[in-house]
Amino acid sequence: MNIARVLFPERYDVPCQIEVENTFDSLHAHVTLPDDVVIEPGDEVIVHGDPIRVPYGERWSEARTATVVHASLARRSWTRLTGDMEFMELFEFSFSGEKEL
Repeated sequence: MNIARVLFPERYDVPCQIEVENTFDSLHAHVTLPDDVVIEPGDEVIVHGDPIRVPYGERWSEARTATVVHASLARRSWTRLTGDMEFMELFEFSFSGEKEL
């Protein structure tokens, strides 16, 4: 095993496609990477360029460059170990007594 891969992240640039929609039906932003790029827990994708502002009712699509930073083995392990605990933060719990409203 390569010791550099264990301690340091691998990074490289790839082309990507950005799609942003701001309509009544959908508000989203998607980044599509080439098929051979696999993103795993702990990895980062940094899209380059100016911020995209799409007025209400419109869609925008654009080709850009992104930097993919694959996590080191240590970071990937830490992300997998703590990921389940962070997932619990997404839940909202509510407890109420037998009180009538």
